[in-house]
Amino acid sequence: MTALLLMLFTPLLGGLLLALIRPPAWAGWFNLAVSLTTLGAAVWLAWQVAEIGVIAGSGFRVDAFNVYLVVLTAFVGVTTSIFSRPYMRHVCASGKISAGSLRVYHSMYQAFMLTMLVALTTDNLGVLWVAIEGATLATVLLVSLYRTPEAVEAAWKYFILCGVGIALALFGTVLTYFAAQHVVTDPSAGLTWSLLYERAHELDPTVMRIAFVFLLVGYGTKVGLVPMHQWLPDAHSEGPTPMSAVLSGLLLNVALYAVVRLKMLVDGSLATTATPHLAGSLLMGFGLVSFTVAGLFLHRQRDIKRMFSYSSIEHMGLMTFAFGLGGPLATFGALLHMLVHSLTKSAIFITVGHATHIAGTQAIERIRGLIRTQPAVGWSLLFGVVAIAGFPPFGVFTSEFLLLTATMQTQPWFTVALVSGLAIAFAGLFRHLHPMVYGAAPEGQQPVAANMLPVLLHLGLVLWLGLSIPDFLAAWLDRATELITGARLL
Repeated sequence: MTALLLMLFTPLLGGLLLALIRPPAWAGWFNLAVSLTTLGAAVWLAWQVAEIGVIAGSGFRVDAFNVYLVVLTAFVGVTTSIFSRPYMRHVCASGKISAGSLRVYHSMYQAFMLTMLVALTTDNLGVLWVAIEGATLATVLLVSLYRTPEAVEAAWKYFILCGVGIALALFGTVLTYFAAQHVVTDPSAGLTWSLLYERAHELDPTVMRIAFVFLLVGYGTKVGLVPMHQWLPDAHSEGPTPMSAVLSGLLLNVALYAVVRLKMLVDGSLATTATPHLAGSLLMGFGLVSFTVAGLFLHRQRDIKRMFSYSSIEHMGLMTFAFGLGGPLATFGALLHMLVHSLTKSAIFITVGHATHIAGTQAIERIRGLIRTQPAVGWSLLFGVVAIAGFPPFGVFTSEFLLLTATMQTQPWFTVALVSGLAIAFAGLFRHLHPMVYGAAPEGQQPVAANMLPVLLHLGLVLWLGLSIPDFLAAWLDRATELITGARLL
């Protein structure tokens, strides 16, 4: 538990210090140091889980399912901190934000990391809800950081839509607690996930059906599932780019993690009923609609950050579909896709941040000739889009291949829809990418100071995972697959 407490205490203390102390020139370095300490504690925690299997106690639980997401969250938090230190100093120097707003950014960044780590490690469904709501509040302040009318509108839209969604999730949580009161003797343990999972077959099926509908719509709003997705493109386009990297790469994963945890309870409750796969069918439906709609909307975007936000919706829809499909192969592929999508999409948003500084705008039609002006940024954007589009040998290709294979084995008619959706998304991305990378550079366009280390790390890892999945990671994912489905793949 020492590693877990250190991992949670570090961003809490760091965020408080960054909020209370007027940020000097080294505030970005301090933010990075806090993130590095959190990552070290997360790796220590993962090593303990690898030896013990499950770490549980004091309302927390870390197992094979969430431990790799914990390490991923801490790792992306570090790389985004590396990128955000010079990026936010440039934004502050340009006059877009004040020194006080920079203090808000650094403190809310650590608050955001803390809430996500709490949501991933808690064993209590009520604390899970509180943590995800806390992440909403932290990101509202980040979305509105620039204080422009568009940014304030996007923040209010995000707050209202996600507030309604989280309220529905609260009602679903209350219904779950109601169902638990009939099987759990201690009322205070009525929201303990591990206890409910052990006795899921005793939970009232009718109540759990209704509860899951509210939970799916509620947490699905945070995932960005269609039609509850409207907040996500605005939040991406108006907030600072580092926020987009962690929002798309991490928060969406945390919300989907919550949905899958709750699906495990519902599956156990409905196992002996006439509709044992109700939760999976709902996930498949929402996932397929989100995947298709987002792929079509990619073609209509004029803002580069909005375009990649729809790409995030598309991939979250694909993961949701895979978890709904179930089975060891689809679940293993979905878990791998959560990992490679987070690494790839956060790398893309980091590159997009530099590209918008070069062009001085987020408008796609005015971002041209990146590979001529600054080859490192142009090539990074090209390889990032190639990776996220599912081209071999990157890891996204591997995970999507596993998902397509699982679909062909269990639901072959959906294969056509998935392949068509991937082709539509590919066309939408590359019709915008070509002129941005290879087009004629506008006269007077100059390179900017760019830290490409996070992009190299992320894309290098995604390439590695496409060529060969390390044994320890495959074992993690296989144990998580067994926890979710009851069977291993490897």
